[in-house]
Amino acid sequence: MSGIAHLLLGCGKIVSGSDLKESAIIKDLRAKGATVYLGHEPRNIEGASVVIYSSAIKEDNPEVVEAKRKGIPLLKRAEALAQLMQDKTVITVTGSHGKTTTTSLISYLLMEAGLFPTAAIGGILRNIGANACLGKGEFFVAEADESDGSFLFYRPTYSIITNIDREHLDYYRDLNKEVEAFREFINKTKDNGCVFCCADDQNIRKIIKGYKGKHIFFGLSPAADIYPEKIKLSGLTSEFDCFYKGKLLDRFYLALGGEHNISNALSVIALGLELGIDKNIIKKTLREYKGAKRRLEIKFEDGNYLLIDDYAHHPTEIKATLSAAAQLNRKRIIAIFQPHRYSRTNILLDEFGKSFGLADYTVVTDIYPASEPPIEGIDARLVSERIKKNNPDKKIVYMPKDEIVGHILGVLSPGDLVITLGAGDIVKICDELAQRLKS
Repeated sequence: MSGIAHLLLGCGKIVSGSDLKESAIIKDLRAKGATVYLGHEPRNIEGASVVIYSSAIKEDNPEVVEAKRKGIPLLKRAEALAQLMQDKTVITVTGSHGKTTTTSLISYLLMEAGLFPTAAIGGILRNIGANACLGKGEFFVAEADESDGSFLFYRPTYSIITNIDREHLDYYRDLNKEVEAFREFINKTKDNGCVFCCADDQNIRKIIKGYKGKHIFFGLSPAADIYPEKIKLSGLTSEFDCFYKGKLLDRFYLALGGEHNISNALSVIALGLELGIDKNIIKKTLREYKGAKRRLEIKFEDGNYLLIDDYAHHPTEIKATLSAAAQLNRKRIIAIFQPHRYSRTNILLDEFGKSFGLADYTVVTDIYPASEPPIEGIDARLVSERIKKNNPDKKIVYMPKDEIVGHILGVLSPGDLVITLGAGDIVKICDELAQRLKS
């Protein structure tokens, strides 16, 4: 939402908004001229000609109710972005995992290529210190959120689909409906465009079969149009030989760890080639990319300890993140996990239980509700018990958030890696730990 606010401010619009808590993002918006209220009240929309709201906002929100009463037009986040995209060549990135990394890589590539894109990213691109930029070029790069089906408002010329997993089932109810939504999204791609889809994902292969438009497969296996060989993972970086349509393109160095990020990068390379961007610019982009905030972000490092924060909140993401962390060869991996949403925890409980095998020590704290009401019998203790069941030889504990920092400082030993995982406010624990370790 802050990204849209920045874009509208850049267009000269008068922007106001509301949130529950003060944050650095809010301070930045105020500095750019936005009015931001704390708390949701009907009076906050006084004088508004349109109200834009995120998928996290429910129909009974007082500002939504007031907008309906006054007849003020309401737009979902994706609808607003779709309007901002008019007259642009649109590049969208969607999928259950990897959207933010891929979107930010593409945005940075187009910037490096001198194409001056407009970008709306689901996280902070650390190369520019922002999650949005208003460019003067023809391209509009957007992260297409599938969580509530609103990504179907877009009509991209180029679209990347990273994967389709059991996610957002509180909205879709079952995987088949989710897969069908992605099929519909593919068909929204313009006739003169191209779909870049992951060959390693069975759900994507299933829905691309009937698609008659141009599409390019990327993935880790030689069955893809673009794939890697001779992969070398070195800590939180990687390198690989890139083959395109059976021929060696070049060896690429990527400033990201984990095979999942190599897959994401392949889609970016393929898009760059399709757009006619020079190969050396693509190589430079992948090498100099600083990452997105909260994606394997190093918060503290000295000779003894390493502290990383990551947004992973789905079992697949947790496994991929811990796999990348394992490449660092630290003495122990201490994972601090904050489950996100009661509904996700309930639906994916078994998968969460099987996701922490690479952690030596796991701390689970209370579920971040993200505006959801509690579900009886679903809590963090249940998650920790399920992880323990699958890892009986590992140390698994439940702990309230306010006890975590003291506990971790008490069990830390030289050579440890501590990683915080979750889409809620667990980053505050990471920041506090970093401050304590610095002092």
